[in-house]
Amino acid sequence: MADMDPETATNTAGEEEPLFSNLDLFLFSLIVGLGKNIIVFYGSQTGTAEEFANRLAKDAQRYGMKGMAADPEEYSMGELARLAEIENSLAIFCMATYGEGDPTDNAQDFYDWLQENDDENLSGLNYTVFALGNKTYEHYNAMGKYVDKRLEELGAKRIFDLGLGDDDGNLEEDFISWREQFWPAVCEHFGVEASGDESSIRQYELKVHTDVNMNKVYTGEIGRLKSFEVQKPPFDSKNPFLAPVTVNRKLNKAGDRHLMHLELDITGSKIRYESGDHVAVFPTNDSELVNKLGEILGVDLDVVISLNNLDEESNKKHPFPCPTTYRTALTHYLDITNPPRTNVLYELAQYASDPKEQENMRKMASSSPEGKALYQNWVLDSCRNILAVLEDMPSLKPPIDHLCELLPRLQARYYSIASSSKVHPNSIHICAVVVEYKTKTGRVNKGVATNWLKNKLVNGHKSTVPMYIRKSQFRLPFKASNPVIMIGPGTGIAPFMGFVQERGWLKQQGKEVGETVMYFGCRHKNEDYIYQEELEEAEKNSVLTQLNVAFSRDQDHKVYVQHHLKKNKEHIWKLIHTDNAHIYVCGDARNMAKDVQTAFYEIAEEYGSMTRTQATDYVKKLMTKGRYSQDVWS
Repeated sequence: MADMDPETATNTAGEEEPLFSNLDLFLFSLIVGLGKNIIVFYGSQTGTAEEFANRLAKDAQRYGMKGMAADPEEYSMGELARLAEIENSLAIFCMATYGEGDPTDNAQDFYDWLQENDDENLSGLNYTVFALGNKTYEHYNAMGKYVDKRLEELGAKRIFDLGLGDDDGNLEEDFISWREQFWPAVCEHFGVEASGDESSIRQYELKVHTDVNMNKVYTGEIGRLKSFEVQKPPFDSKNPFLAPVTVNRKLNKAGDRHLMHLELDITGSKIRYESGDHVAVFPTNDSELVNKLGEILGVDLDVVISLNNLDEESNKKHPFPCPTTYRTALTHYLDITNPPRTNVLYELAQYASDPKEQENMRKMASSSPEGKALYQNWVLDSCRNILAVLEDMPSLKPPIDHLCELLPRLQARYYSIASSSKVHPNSIHICAVVVEYKTKTGRVNKGVATNWLKNKLVNGHKSTVPMYIRKSQFRLPFKASNPVIMIGPGTGIAPFMGFVQERGWLKQQGKEVGETVMYFGCRHKNEDYIYQEELEEAEKNSVLTQLNVAFSRDQDHKVYVQHHLKKNKEHIWKLIHTDNAHIYVCGDARNMAKDVQTAFYEIAEEYGSMTRTQATDYVKKLMTKGRYSQDVWS
């Protein structure tokens, strides 16, 4: 699943304080009051769009303009037209697309507003859009494209072309190339010049606390101080629930991977979920990595600090909850395992005492073909995280506070829930594979969340998981009598375990339940056929009317779920075309989901006597009607 970045409002008194005095802040008066003329709105689910927005807002200073990044959820977007009253004003939109072409959670209201207000007049509003998406998905960059088109329809003036960022390729490179051409276009449009000041501009200043009351210090909470000690519903992304782990077992019988099943107890939390929803968990970084960072930078990680915004009027007072310690920030709040983005390398370059290392860091942050290739090879392909960068550039010794300012926020991770609330109202099941791999540099990289979850021992000290629920469109049909076809190889089976439990429960209630067909795939029957007992039991009790399992490596030629689909094509066509079946696909977006879709095209061509174009349209219509749903990740 994707992940998301929670914003925090902090205050030293430790009282709960709203982020703003009244939530839908009047955008116009705020910007006029602060003298800002560039406002960068972000629709962000994983924090990347927010990161890009902050970078663009910071860039504005180099052009003698004043920028700010803004979450559309926190402003009254109906005031957008009034930005035209501000001289040389520009609205930039960094919009990510989530799931099946949807807006991110924080951009939903803005999306609704754009759809509903046909009489809005945005003439005089200057704008540009940078979209973030992933080419492996059906609706590539749908949200960014929609915002770009819609603003123009409402009369706004596009001053630079829509940028398309592809996370399946190199999102960072797409952004840099776009930004490189964007700022000269802004200069030309507004008749301004770059100040030529390419030096690093600090956004926050360090304050070291020597006599702070430790009750006022954040220890990993996402929002309210002490929220992990005194839990108060409702629980959400800014106020997660600490769920105890009641089951943590290995699912696979053999093989070199570790597939696990966890159960989280939500008794007393008032949390509700439906089969198909996602559970978001907030992981913490490996203490070994954190300690190594402290050692290599030669700092005491237990110093209590605050990073305070130098722009006192900014709505973002700190980059993460403050006051806190460096250790807490590096453990709970900052992403130290993903390869650093180019802006981080660029800003840190000044701290490399070896001219060659400094030059290489600046080169990697540039948009020259040579620099891009170096960044791709040395950082991305080699999977170097910030610790690896520091280890492999011995002369690089940045001050830890500047490093903490530049690193992105550690994100929540999403997992498809593998249980049904009808059967397990007080428990949420997770099915995941532990990520661990060797990089080109010989280091072993470990997935943050899966390794952290793997070590959550039942009844052990610290066996709670901060979590909340993210609603999904991935839902069983409203009518239980509709057949369902579920296709989920590997851990893609997760939501279908919930679906199977729910269909079994409906049967027990005496409801008429349609055919329930499962296509599951794994490598070897004796190694990673996960949930085998549960699935075979469901088949025995006729909850699953058909169970098809593809073992890809148990014979000479590879066999995948799509091969089984084609084997049963006549039955499948009857279910879809005659019996109104719903199709669900969960798992890998890049290969499996595409191959499965192609299999459905072929079935429609053969049994529906269609051309490929007609078959494609037929499947698209099923998607539009909500009869072909995907929960896929790349």
